[in-house]
Amino acid sequence: MRGILRVGSRKVWFYIVAAVVVGLVAGYVVLSEQDSPKFQSEKGILDLTQAQLSTNPQKLTGKWAFYWQELLSPEDMRVRSAREGNQDHWINIPRSWLGYPLEGQRLSGTGYATFGLVVHLSEQDRDEMLALRLPSIFNAYKLWVNGELLAEVGEVGQDKHSMTPQLETKLVYFQPESDTLELVMQVSNFQHHRGGITKNIELGGSDVLTTKTNLNLARDMFITASLLVIGLYNLLLFMLRRKDKAPLYFGLFTVLLGIRSLFNGELIFTQWLPHFPWELQFKIEYLILCLSGYIITMYFDCIFPNYVSRWFRLGARIVTGAFCILVVVTPAIIYTKFLLVIGVMVVLHMIYLMIGLVQAAVRRMEGALIFLLVSVVTLVTVVNDFLYFNGWSLVGNTSPLGLLIFTIAQLILLSSRSTRTASNEERITRELQYVNDKLIEMNMNLEQTVQERTQALSTVHDDLQISYDRLLHSEQGRKKLLAYITHDLRMPLSSMLGYVEAIQDRVKPERNEHYLKYIRENTIRINRMIEELSFLSHLETGQVSYRMEPIQIIPFLRDFFEQYELVVRDAGLDFILDIGDAEDQQFNLPIVEMDAKRVEQALFNLVSNAMKFTSRGGLLRIALAVDELNYAPHAVISIQDSGMGIPPEQLEQIFERNYRYDRPGMGIEGSGLGLAICREIVQAHGGMVRAESDGKMGATFYVTFPCTVIEGKG
Repeated sequence: MRGILRVGSRKVWFYIVAAVVVGLVAGYVVLSEQDSPKFQSEKGILDLTQAQLSTNPQKLTGKWAFYWQELLSPEDMRVRSAREGNQDHWINIPRSWLGYPLEGQRLSGTGYATFGLVVHLSEQDRDEMLALRLPSIFNAYKLWVNGELLAEVGEVGQDKHSMTPQLETKLVYFQPESDTLELVMQVSNFQHHRGGITKNIELGGSDVLTTKTNLNLARDMFITASLLVIGLYNLLLFMLRRKDKAPLYFGLFTVLLGIRSLFNGELIFTQWLPHFPWELQFKIEYLILCLSGYIITMYFDCIFPNYVSRWFRLGARIVTGAFCILVVVTPAIIYTKFLLVIGVMVVLHMIYLMIGLVQAAVRRMEGALIFLLVSVVTLVTVVNDFLYFNGWSLVGNTSPLGLLIFTIAQLILLSSRSTRTASNEERITRELQYVNDKLIEMNMNLEQTVQERTQALSTVHDDLQISYDRLLHSEQGRKKLLAYITHDLRMPLSSMLGYVEAIQDRVKPERNEHYLKYIRENTIRINRMIEELSFLSHLETGQVSYRMEPIQIIPFLRDFFEQYELVVRDAGLDFILDIGDAEDQQFNLPIVEMDAKRVEQALFNLVSNAMKFTSRGGLLRIALAVDELNYAPHAVISIQDSGMGIPPEQLEQIFERNYRYDRPGMGIEGSGLGLAICREIVQAHGGMVRAESDGKMGATFYVTFPCTVIEGKG
C-alpha cells in the first residue's frame, strides 16, 4: 500500500466508522438464524412428543448412534441391538467425523459409517404426512425410515473404488404408522477430507418443508440469475468499450460467482445435470474461489488507481496461480484440505482492499464509503461460509447473498461512473459544437468582427484617455492645493515668527501676552488644517473604517441638535430643528445604516460652514424629509442658513478639496477641506450631498441617505 494513511477531518472519519458499523450490523442481520433447536437427541433418542411437526419442523440435532467402519441395514442394527445391547458410541449431528475420538484415536475424514436415530412423535403427528429435508452429505448415503429405503444418493461403498460420490439435496415424504421413527443412514466418503453428516436434517410436515424448499430454491435461482445477468451485462459493456477494464473484471467476478452459486445451497446444477462428474464440480467451485480474490483486487485497482501496490499485486498473482495449479493437478482429497488456507487468502485480499477503501474515503473519493460498507457485509458472509465449511459455524451458504449485495452496489457505482462519463462526453460534444459554430460565425463575419474589435479598442482608448485626463486634473488639483496650503501656512508661520522675534527683542514687553495669544491661535489653526488634510487623504484612499449599524434618524438628529445648540446660539445665531410631526406620531420612522460618529462629523462640518458665512442675528435650520428616489425611500437632511449665499456657478466646486470661497470683506479664514470631508463620508454611506443657493442670500445643503421605513406605534 503506497503512502501512509493520512488523518482526514472528523466528519470523514465519522462517515467511515458509521459505514463499518452499518456493515457489521447488516452482516449480522444476513447471518441471523433462528435460535438453537429446542429439542436435542440424547444417546440416539429424540423426544418430539411436545412438538407439532406439521406446522413447526425440527432439526434432528444431538447425539446419534455411530457405527464406524460398518454399513448396517435396519435389520442388522436390530440384530446387533438384541445381541449386544445398547450402542456405546455417539456422535453429535451435524458434524464431520473428522477428528472424532474413537478407541484412543482420532478419525480421518475418509471412511464409512452407519448412523442411527429413534424419534418419538406426538399423537397429532402420527396420522400426518411428514417429510425429511436432506442436505448434501459427504459424499454418498442411504437412508431408511422404519425399515423402508427412502433415499439413496451416489453409491455407498467400503473403499474408493466401490463407491460413487454425489452431492444432492432431497426431500422425501412418508406417513408414519406409529409414534416412533427409526432412522438408519449409511454414509461413505473417500474423496473429500471431511466426511459425514455436516448439515442439518429437518423433519416436519410435508407442506411446510415443501414450501421452505421451494423458497430456498427460488432464492438461489434469483441470486444466480441476478449475478449472471449483471456479469454478462458488464462483459458486454467491456466489449463495446475496451478502454475501461473495470467492467471486464467486475463482469468476470460476477459471472464466476453466479456459476459458483449453482454448486451451493440447493445445488441447482446437480438437479439439472445429476450425472455431472463430481470431481469436476469441486474443481470448478475451488478454482472460482481461488480466482475471486485476485479478480476483485484488479477491479479495485481500476476503480481507485494507485491504491494497490505493485508488490501486493505481484504476490496475489503468484499465490493465486499456485493454488489454481494445486486444484487442477491434485484430487479433491488433497486440495480440499487447503480450504481454510484459500479462505485466509481471499479474506486477506478483502482486508487489504478495505484498508485502501478507508484511505480513499479519507481522501473523499467518490464511491469509497459505499464500497467500504458493502465490503464489510461481504466479508462477514464470506468468513462465515469458510467457518461453516470447516465445521466452526452453524450458519451456511450466506456468501451468495452477501456477494449479491456487493455486486448490486458495484453495479450502481459503475453505472454512476458510466453515466458521468457519458454526461462529460455529451458536455464536451456540446462545447466543441458551440466552438465550431462560433468559428464558422467568426469566419463568415470576419470583417464585422474586426470592425467591432476596432471599435472596442477605440472605446478602451477613449476610456484610458478620460482616465488619464482625470488623473492629470487630479494631479493638478493636488499641486494647487499644496500651493494653497503652503500659502496659508506661510502667512501664519511668518506672523508667528514676527511675534516670536518681537518677544525675544523685547520690542513691546507690555504686549507679550497678546503676542503669545496670536501664536497659540495660529498654532491651533495650523494643527487643525494638518489634521483635516490628513483625514481627507485617508478618506479618499479608503483607509478609514466604518462601524455601520441601523440608526433611527429622528432621535439621532435630536441628539445632534441638542449637542451643538449652545455652540450655535453662542455665535449669535438662531438654531432650529424641524422634523415635522413624524416623531410625535411614531409612524413610518426612517432607519439609516450608518456610522453615527462619522455622520455627526459630516453634519457638523456643514453646520460649521454655515456659521462661518452667516452674520450674528441670522438663522440656521436643520430639517428632515423622507422622499422616494428610484423607487426606494431616502432620508433627506437639509441644513439651511441665512448667510451671504453662494454663486450658482460655484455650487459644483465647493465640495472639491482644492476649492475655497472667500467673499471680499468677510475676512473668513478656513482650510477649504470641511466640505470635501463631508462629501467623502456621505458617499461612503451610499448617499450624496449637494447645495442650493441663489447667490444673494442664504444657502441650503442637502444630505441624502438610503433608508428603510418601519411602521411605528400610533
